[in-house]
Formats: sequence, C-alpha cells, structure tokens
Amino acid sequence: MTAAGAVIELHEVTRSFPGPPEVQALRGVNLRVNEGDYVSIVGPSGSGKSTMLNILGLLDRPTVGAYVLAGEDTGALTEDERAAVRARKLGFVFQSFHLMPRRTVLENVSLPMLYSGAPRAEREPRAREALHRVGLSHRVDFRPGVLSGGERQRVAVARAVVTRPRVLLADEPTGNLDQHTTGEIMTLFEELNADGLTLVVITHDQHVADRARRTIRIADGRMQELT
Repeated sequence: MTAAGAVIELHEVTRSFPGPPEVQALRGVNLRVNEGDYVSIVGPSGSGKSTMLNILGLLDRPTVGAYVLAGEDTGALTEDERAAVRARKLGFVFQSFHLMPRRTVLENVSLPMLYSGAPRAEREPRAREALHRVGLSHRVDFRPGVLSGGERQRVAVARAVVTRPRVLLADEPTGNLDQHTTGEIMTLFEELNADGLTLVVITHDQHVADRARRTIRIADGRMQELT
C-alpha cells in the first residue's frame, strides 16, 4: 500500500549484476517522491545513476526490494503490463533527444499517444498544445534536423508531457546543451513543475541538480539526501 501523496516509492532496492565479481549498482536504496515534487539525483559516472533511471522507468527490475509507482507494486507485472504502465504514467527526456529525423515536430510529439491510449481525435490538438507550452508553435511542420539543440530538447519535453504522465524522468537533459540553453530548459522544467508535474532529473552537473527543490546524491550505489 502506497503512502498518501507518494507517486514513487523504492523500498530497500538493490540491483546486482553477476560477475565475477558481482557488482551492486544500487545498494538498499529507499526513496519516496511525492506528487508535485522536483527531485534531482546527482552523481559521477559509475555511481548508479543509469541503473536508478532504468529502475524508475520500468526498463529494469530490482534484484531485491520493491518499487511502487502511483500506488501500484510493479514487481508482479508482466513485461507487457510494465510497458503499458510506462506509456501511461511516465514521460522521458534524454540527453540525445531521440527524435525521429524524418518526422515533423508535430508527428514526433504525437507519436507517444499511439501507445498511451489517447483517442485519435485528441492527438493533434494535444500535440499542438504541448508544443505551445514549450514555445514551439511556430515549428510544428519542421523536421528535427533544422532545429537548434535547445529547440530539439523542447520538442523532446513536449513529447514527454503530451501523454500527461504522473512523472517526468529526465536523464542528463542538458548534457548536449550550452550554458544559456541549459538555463532555458531548466526554467521550462520549473514552469512544468509549478503546474503540478512531478519531476525527477538525473544529472552529473551539480548546477543543474541545485535547481531542484530536493537534491539526492548517489555514490557507489547508495543514496543520500542533501539538505
């Protein structure tokens, strides 16, 4: 049973990879993220950040422990059920954008709604609304290759939020951006969070991490909340 207000709960989660020697990428991790939180998870390369993202994104399973997402214990779900939950409840933003180069901006943003169950008649209006939200209404018919890095990441953010997820997971979302554009994307995240979206940003950049309202450091697979 999930705690009131919690959208993410990890209970004593360990993720081990067989050796020799065996590697524990996460070690006895406990985490609670409430609805509307803005949390950053910061740590160096090899600290367990990617493993954490894969667990939170239902792309991998804990070796030991439990993951409860929006009140649902994910441990007993089949792979198809996990994919369905991921499509409905999670949005993803990645460092490398992962846009489809031959599709227009509007088509890229509309695509996730094929998998989330959004009615066909709603898809284009919702995609246009999401692009307006990130300031790209004037780019709907463009293809990603002619956009700047910052614009491509804004398209990726629009694609992530168009399904109205419970949680937005961002993996090094500013890793390919210059300092000015990084600031713009982080401001956009803050605006989305102010509108009620729960954010978890995974980064190696302490300046990016410091923009969040909660910062958690991960090192050697162990997590510590910073005050």
